[in-house]
Amino acid sequence: MANENENFEVVPGSEEFSKMLFKLNEPLNDRNLSILNYGGNSLQEIQDNLFTMPAYIADNFNLFFIVSPLIESDWVIAFSTATIENGNEITDLSEPMTTGEGLNMLGEVSPEDANQLLKYFNTLVEANRGQWRMVEKN
Repeated sequence: MANENENFEVVPGSEEFSKMLFKLNEPLNDRNLSILNYGGNSLQEIQDNLFTMPAYIADNFNLFFIVSPLIESDWVIAFSTATIENGNEITDLSEPMTTGEGLNMLGEVSPEDANQLLKYFNTLVEANRGQWRMVEKN
């Protein structure tokens, strides 16, 4: 039996991976905002301390980054889906979902894009910008 401090591998696409949340190592600010740019997009503040940017957009599925202090004061990168009207107007974002759940959903639609997104998160880990955390989901 592994102890809690041991590193363990959670495989993308698995039920366990859907419980993974990406936590930033420091709060989002003007100095580090552009570090999180993805796919030629940058984070936009849509409410105080709530930033979003597209991760994947197609006719049948979309996924948006949600960056906010969602759990206590920890800044996390979660995902949301959006209602898009008239081709480019975002009218509504779903409740945030864990990072792993969003990646699993994208993996079902476009495994190649999900792998690219996973590489993005791995780059952030390697640069000591964030880390994966297991969360309990209700």
